[in-house]
Amino acid sequence: MGLGAALLWANVTLAQQDTQERDALAGDVFAQHNMGLLYSEGRSVPQDFGAAARWFRKAARQGYPYSQYELGYLYETGQGVTRSRRNANQWYRKAAEQGYAAAQYQLGVSHYNGQGVPQDLAAAARWFELAARQGLNSARYNLGLMYESGDGVDPNPAAAARWYAAAAEQGHAAAQSNLGIMYFSGAGVPKDYQTAREWLEKAANQGHAPALYNLGDMYATGEGVQKNDKQALRWFQKAADQGSARAQYRLGLIYEQGAGTRQNFAEALRWYRLAADQGDAKAQVNLGVLFAEGKGVLQDYVEAHKWFNLAATGGDATAAKKRQVITRMMAPAQLAEAQKMAREWTASRPEDAAGFEIQ
Repeated sequence: MGLGAALLWANVTLAQQDTQERDALAGDVFAQHNMGLLYSEGRSVPQDFGAAARWFRKAARQGYPYSQYELGYLYETGQGVTRSRRNANQWYRKAAEQGYAAAQYQLGVSHYNGQGVPQDLAAAARWFELAARQGLNSARYNLGLMYESGDGVDPNPAAAARWYAAAAEQGHAAAQSNLGIMYFSGAGVPKDYQTAREWLEKAANQGHAPALYNLGDMYATGEGVQKNDKQALRWFQKAADQGSARAQYRLGLIYEQGAGTRQNFAEALRWYRLAADQGDAKAQVNLGVLFAEGKGVLQDYVEAHKWFNLAATGGDATAAKKRQVITRMMAPAQLAEAQKMAREWTASRPEDAAGFEIQ
């Protein structure tokens, strides 16, 4: 359900529900919209998105922006109507031109991604800014991203930091994380490690994986904070538990080296494997080394070659050298098996298969 429903539903009392249909049939735009809400939410009537779309359409044709947005949302999601981002955008635009921030945001998304309209990053930035100036946090964050990267606008780190700050102050975790990085690097704001850490911690306390990772990295390297391997382990663990491949790799490194904890090759292998299965080349190389040397696992040149091969095929020069060395230590049947395993791994990940040529 779109934002219009959430905004207006509170205005419909139980007593009013009994008279909604009569007033809606008489052409009352507010009643028509509320009938759409009743059917879309399934309150007091069976949920029926087709009926919801019909009522929203009646109000939308009378120019009611909330219904225009809701109808656009139904077209976007294909609920009660044939899914069509193009039709969704037409209704979003009508609502957006009346100043409805959520619709402006959705048009920004459509133009940014080229969904239902030709991709137009400049247009996306304009729509995001209109929504951002009304306080929509997602629009503020996206505008920050665009000013930081120069997508659709001239690169402007200071503007990026301002938009991130506007969203961050309202609790947007990704904006808090990105603002922390800007203070850490001094991009668009004065370099300030303490402020960087504070913003990263705000995002990390919301479970934002990149912030968790970056705090771990600060404590691991001692840049901006006093070096603390135990704190690094703590933050990397939190990020790794959320599936962050780079945090999983760093945990593997910590357990392999025994930094801030007891050295444990089996645990290192476990974390390297998790990262390697996500395509992290460094983890693939280190996992290959553990198999080649039999650390934390039985020595297995076939598995080692498989992981070196995958990392090398992805462009890792160190892996290519290690693959060359271990190949000389393998029997032809072992090499054939390793190559087969690498092909099967790649085939199981179609998003990574393009351009890969397993050797």
